[in-house]
Amino acid sequence: MKHLLDINDLSKKEIEQIFKLTDKLRNKKTNLLKQKTIGLLFAKPSTRTRVSFEVGMVQLGGHALDLSGAKMQVFSGREAISDTSKTLSRYLNAVIARLYSHEDLLELAKHSSIPIINGLTDFNHPCQALTDLYTVKKEFGKLKGIHLVFVGDGSDNVCSSLIQACYKLGVKITVATPRYYPPDAEILKRTHHHATVTDNAKQAVKNADVIYTDTWISMGQEKQKVERKRRLVGYQVNAKLLSYAHPQVRIMHCLPAHRGEEITDSVLDGKHSIVFDQAENRLHVQKAILYLLLK
Repeated sequence: MKHLLDINDLSKKEIEQIFKLTDKLRNKKTNLLKQKTIGLLFAKPSTRTRVSFEVGMVQLGGHALDLSGAKMQVFSGREAISDTSKTLSRYLNAVIARLYSHEDLLELAKHSSIPIINGLTDFNHPCQALTDLYTVKKEFGKLKGIHLVFVGDGSDNVCSSLIQACYKLGVKITVATPRYYPPDAEILKRTHHHATVTDNAKQAVKNADVIYTDTWISMGQEKQKVERKRRLVGYQVNAKLLSYAHPQVRIMHCLPAHRGEEITDSVLDGKHSIVFDQAENRLHVQKAILYLLLK
């Protein structure tokens, strides 16, 4: 594994290796990556991705540099992505890139001689999906036989990565989404239509072990806000939807949450929620990813 751009870059064995290493590195401070430096090349705002990678690198004995927004010429269009990539390769040991366009990420990786890790693009979010399935495994003690139901925007970047990760690890996944927002056709083809797609959220959650949701309006979609809210209003994860699921169901959300839109306060803060365990696990899983790419 040279880069982590997509779940498809990983084999099942490599994902299992990441999970095992996550358990070993959990809550440990080491010098495994002493004198290593990563750059956080972020075009988009970030809380969990930025902080977890920064803290993770410090806990491994290394350093992290903030290369976001106005600090970098590439974001103002004054420098080609290829030139930025070649230059950063001379200074750093890895780059975590959070970009609007997945094509820009591929261009960055094409010209890089150091590992590029996808910190989110418009197409997918592999670090999030890896964390999600690690969290499910920690919660249930297994992945085999687990049924995860994603409720909301099926074209969402996190949903795309979840479909791929569930396919790799044999986790059943159902996507409950309006017909306007089907999962990416290429992802479905690549995973041999492993995901079941439906527009009936109530029916979908009946046998769910995990109900997962994400924001209805991603960064860059603000102009579609009114239309998206109208189309997705029936897909809110709330107490009524939970009444159709079994009593031990778990609730997940990658955050940030728009409380009162895709999920209600009572569900996000309720007894079924493992959302903040999920958020914490970003740190632990990404430490394992960093070590495997930089060791």
